[in-house]
Amino acid sequence: QRAALYLPLKFPFNLSQHTFLPDIASSFPLHQTPHPSMSAISDIGLIGLAVMGQNLAFNIASRGIPISVYNRSSSKTDDTLARYAADDTLPPGGLTGYPALPDFVASLKTPRKIILLVKAGAPVDATLDALVPLLSPDDLVIDGGNEFYTNTERRAKDLQPKGIRYMGMGVSGGEEGARYGPSLMPGGDEAAYKLVEPVLTQIAAQVDGAACVTYIGKGGAGNYVKMVHNGIEYGDMQLIGEAYDVLRRVAGATPAQLADVFSKWNVGELDSFLIEITAKIMATPDDLQAAGGAASLVDAVLDQTGSKGTGMWTIEEAARRGVPAPTIAAALDARYISAAKPERLAAAAVLAGPAPPEPSGPLDAELVEDVRRALYAAKICSYAQGMNLIRKAAADFGWDTIDLGAIAKIWKGGCII
Repeated sequence: QRAALYLPLKFPFNLSQHTFLPDIASSFPLHQTPHPSMSAISDIGLIGLAVMGQNLAFNIASRGIPISVYNRSSSKTDDTLARYAADDTLPPGGLTGYPALPDFVASLKTPRKIILLVKAGAPVDATLDALVPLLSPDDLVIDGGNEFYTNTERRAKDLQPKGIRYMGMGVSGGEEGARYGPSLMPGGDEAAYKLVEPVLTQIAAQVDGAACVTYIGKGGAGNYVKMVHNGIEYGDMQLIGEAYDVLRRVAGATPAQLADVFSKWNVGELDSFLIEITAKIMATPDDLQAAGGAASLVDAVLDQTGSKGTGMWTIEEAARRGVPAPTIAAALDARYISAAKPERLAAAAVLAGPAPPEPSGPLDAELVEDVRRALYAAKICSYAQGMNLIRKAAADFGWDTIDLGAIAKIWKGGCII
């Protein structure tokens, strides 16, 4: 009922009049012109309404900043408007959706500021092919996806003759961070950053009275720092997995005992989002087997994973710059081994490892503390490797504004690591 009440106010266009084809390049209405009654109503726009895009748009609107949104698939726009209307915490009329890209562009106050949250690579280029002809000099486009830094620099160079500004911005924090306050790593033209700085400062996570956002540096510096952040995250997750493995397979810890261990670790030096969710995972029963004995969910999770590319990019860059990053490299190798489950099963039939011990009472407190300290030391190594790579890249590319201390501060909140 609330959705029906709000939608006519926020979405004045008839979706049935527009057709969106599945092919990316043909999905945009390239030759449409803005609706004659359109007026600029929004301070900022966002293109790409998967969950991250929706949540970041809601975050912006929740700060009282009018925002327009667009997605090449109109069903995503419908979903976004329905979610927005159903959320009592969001201001009515703060978010407006458009089925036509020209009308979306026309709804933005100039100079226009548009955040892209679409899949890296060809989809970004396709989006820009449709968007750029509708823009004016001094408009600003910010790519908030996990894009490779050289692609950002190429696009910025291509748009410069048109007078259109282009930035790459790392966004960390996942879906929840996007909604309530992420860590933001914007890079590119510093004058362009100043245009959007007031918005980014409001929507970023706040820690110790400071926003978790800072201007990183020119060119692709923002994307580069986010890439390395993800590489550190790879190392962090692998180290947590190995700490779990030692306690589970060597000490014979039960998931319930591990939930207690990780919960305690999360109030000390290891306090972080990843440690917090590890404790929650260990405490989660497998609902499908609850009637038969409440088995732990962690024992039902498939031991096989993949990767999206940022860890690989980090290691490629480390090799290119001659920077050792063994913790991050080992974490990437572990993912590749994990993905090769059929080969692992075949190998296990030939060479079986030792059987883990049966749970037998309280955990060895000294071993638990040794594992905690080893995890903390190894995490420091992972961060040091990442920071050293950023420092070397900054020297190689002349990113003289990069401040490692400032980067560490913006990673204190709203951030996966």
